[in-house]
Amino acid sequence: MPTAPQNTDELYQALEENDRLPYGRTRTVTAEELVDAAEQLAEPVPLVHALFELQEAYTYGSEPRKSPVVFARLLNLFDEQPDVFDERRRHTLFWRFKWVADALRVLPEIPLAGLRQWLTEMRDRYEKAGLGLQPYYGQAYQLAAHIGEGTTLAYELWAGRSRTGLSDCEACEICERALYHLAAGDDERALNDWEPVLAGKESCQEEPARSVSYALLPLLRSGRVDRARELHLAGYRNCRRNPSMSGEVGRHLEFCALTGNEARGLELLAENRNLFGEVESPLDLFDFLTGAEVLLQRVESLGHGELPAAGYAGRTWTVAGLRAEVRGRADDLAARFDARNGTTAHTDRRRARLDRAPLVDALELTLRTRGLDEVAPAAPVAAPAARTAAEVPESLPELILRARTLDEQGHPDARACWAKLRTLAASRDYAHPDDPAVGPLARLRADLLSDEASRTGEKDEFAEAAALHEEAAGLYEDAGAPGDAAVARACALLAAAEIPAEIPAEGAEGGSADEADGAGGAAVKVAALASAHAAMVRLHEEASGLAPHQEARLLRLRATALGMRLQTSGDEAHVAPVLAEADLLLAFATRHELGGQISGALLLRATTHALSGDLPAAVTVIDGVRDRLKAHGPAWHLPRTLALRGRIQLGLRDAQAAQADLAEGLRLAADWPADVVDTARLHADLAEVCMHLGRPDEALRHLTRSAELELRRGSRTDAYCAYSNAAQLCLDLGRVEDCIALLDSLLAEPDVAAGEVDDRLVAQLRLTRARALHTGEDLKAATTEFVALAAESARWDDDPGSHVMIAAETAVLLGESGEFGRAREAAEQAIAAHARAPRYEQLSGCLRELARLQAERQGPEGLADARAHLAEAGRIADEARAAEYEAQGRSLDTALAYEHGRVNAYAGEYEDALAALEKALALLGGPTPEKGEDHAGEWAECLRLTAAVEGIYLERPAPALNRLDAAVSRLTALGHTEEAEPLSSLANRLRDGG
Repeated sequence: MPTAPQNTDELYQALEENDRLPYGRTRTVTAEELVDAAEQLAEPVPLVHALFELQEAYTYGSEPRKSPVVFARLLNLFDEQPDVFDERRRHTLFWRFKWVADALRVLPEIPLAGLRQWLTEMRDRYEKAGLGLQPYYGQAYQLAAHIGEGTTLAYELWAGRSRTGLSDCEACEICERALYHLAAGDDERALNDWEPVLAGKESCQEEPARSVSYALLPLLRSGRVDRARELHLAGYRNCRRNPSMSGEVGRHLEFCALTGNEARGLELLAENRNLFGEVESPLDLFDFLTGAEVLLQRVESLGHGELPAAGYAGRTWTVAGLRAEVRGRADDLAARFDARNGTTAHTDRRRARLDRAPLVDALELTLRTRGLDEVAPAAPVAAPAARTAAEVPESLPELILRARTLDEQGHPDARACWAKLRTLAASRDYAHPDDPAVGPLARLRADLLSDEASRTGEKDEFAEAAALHEEAAGLYEDAGAPGDAAVARACALLAAAEIPAEIPAEGAEGGSADEADGAGGAAVKVAALASAHAAMVRLHEEASGLAPHQEARLLRLRATALGMRLQTSGDEAHVAPVLAEADLLLAFATRHELGGQISGALLLRATTHALSGDLPAAVTVIDGVRDRLKAHGPAWHLPRTLALRGRIQLGLRDAQAAQADLAEGLRLAADWPADVVDTARLHADLAEVCMHLGRPDEALRHLTRSAELELRRGSRTDAYCAYSNAAQLCLDLGRVEDCIALLDSLLAEPDVAAGEVDDRLVAQLRLTRARALHTGEDLKAATTEFVALAAESARWDDDPGSHVMIAAETAVLLGESGEFGRAREAAEQAIAAHARAPRYEQLSGCLRELARLQAERQGPEGLADARAHLAEAGRIADEARAAEYEAQGRSLDTALAYEHGRVNAYAGEYEDALAALEKALALLGGPTPEKGEDHAGEWAECLRLTAAVEGIYLERPAPALNRLDAAVSRLTALGHTEEAEPLSSLANRLRDGG
């Protein structure tokens, strides 16, 4: 707190501001400071309010030891100065007797006699105040349930009484009743009781998150697996990282362990690592640790005890080590509670949880379903191949020669040989064979560098790849292998040409740096590829003593450089040079019977025809390649060939044929390492095809599979891009919780958290998440994320257009939250960025929506500000008209007139509203067969509002009925009966007298 409040007004303002903060140390510390400030004012009422705020911060900030101390001060104030407590403050005081009972119960150091003494104090106070005792009996039942004795009688004494104004909320009482039936083994009755809470009809500060965590296992046991999955995703999000809900987190960890989602469980454990040190409630900690142990025990039993796990700060943990630590601490807590209570209830409950067998073999909880084999190693995990892996020779000379032979053929199994050789060569006791056929150590090191360079290039790390190829070339020369050196230098030339050009932002006057990259960057790359090709030709001409496979690779690299130039430029003049180079390669490969290069040359021809737009010619060539590969091989080229054929068929708008090719390619790809046949690309292409076929859920599965494969092979940027597309598709499909869970998982990845991933890509992930939160009606969380993104995007000098979009959406969310001052500030940011990168529709829509929200919430008092927003929107519409911009939907002028009508109607200015709506109707124009259903719907809604203003608020039913009857007839004649129904309903209302 920067400055202590100096008077009661400042104190109340500070208390209000602190109340908006999330529970945690920041809020608690401020609450403590505000109590100190209230004491200095020497006025009892402000002090009571400050103490109430502090007790709330302790209670929901998981500091139960401090809550009773604060309440004792409040009770003393009440006893000494009862007049200070008006009806509302008195109600709050008596309500919080229950908070103290809860706090004392979770502390094993408080004797059982002390707990019962407090309940007696509560009963006496309630009776003296003439209050009903149902809340007291509720606390008595909770103590009995905690101890594990006398629960049936205590439950009947509580549940049989009528509720009072001081009873726990409906949601909390529902949870207690359900837990009673759950403890009795009646899952169905518990779930029936829980239904209003699980369905969102009853809620409070702790609910439904608490009930959800308890209901997960009963749902599984009763076969409602999909419901359990849905509630896990939503419920976990509402309790994660929250010390006061650590027990709930523990139950979500247990749920993961018992549904075959151990990997997700470890991910969630890492996300909640703070709970190991921040939970002050021993009972909550006991629940969290027991849930964590269920997970860790399961992981260890599956043979993964050495996996890293997130645990107590100050050291690194394995699953086995953390489990032992957690077990000791949880056992100690159980023993302390049982000793205090004189029962074995906590030890028994803990043992029951640890002894549970998995309830489901494998429940797909999220779109990132991963197994324990894919968890934790820092290096990318190799994708498992369905085909039996090729045998790798044990003899070192044989292994080296085998790797080179396979590499010459372009065979996928070369990777496995190089991987084994890399491990052997890196060991301290490596002894290089003294064998002329193998050659010197320098040559092997060059081979390994060349393989590493190829893999690096596949991850788009072109500068590093070029450097590695150059280093390999030098070693090849030292080893007396000039042919291999020439190929390595050609590879370096191609990699260097692919290094993205740095285009200054000022090079894109009037646009963004992205546009500059699209134009200037492409031109630079085209020139670089042309230069690389020319250098390769010279290198080829100067090389001597090339083996056929080396010369073929040089020809292939030459053709590839020109093919990439065509792909970048799209210039028709660049087509013939590619075909000429492909023909040279084809003739050479045919002459020397190099099967892999023959198919490579033909694929280059097919790709070139496709890039030039000659899709029929591309199909003819690709069909020939496919037939040749089926007859003569190499078989590992078939998946890529079918993938290309599928993309060509999609270009020909034959999605069914494309799907057949891609599916067959994917089936064949299972026989080879995923990175060699680019299985990730096959999945991505299938996702696109499935969208064309109207199968979005299938598309989503392919997108996530593609992303995970990219992640495994280390192409993290491509993986995150694919996941970003998957998250957006999820949101479009209405799978909000799936979308949020996926993005939460990605944003928790170590490289994302460490800031090692492109900030714009991460911002896109966060933006989609914020939109999903908004769609899921979590307005507070969505607004917080949007405000943070708006602050970041304001610094994107090279991309003001994105800032317009983000700031405009932020302004609307702030308006929905009722924070119109901050909303105006965000809108002004959007307006300023719009001046540099116009976004007419987005900005106009933002200003119109702000105007509507302000008029709707504030009525006449908000009219001036609302009209100011609309005036700004009018200026944007004028700019758009001058720039000859055409809106995608209705025109900006039409939308603006309609919003003027709504805003004035909300503010009670009905004549102005009617005039504006009539203008909007004129701009829209009536429905016609050509304008379609969407236009008819917009026109009907505008006319309905016009008639409502005229007939109801201006009390002119006759002209309003004339409008409505004519509109209904017109819409009905055009077949728009659904659009006519609301108009008929309004007309009937007016005829009935309003």
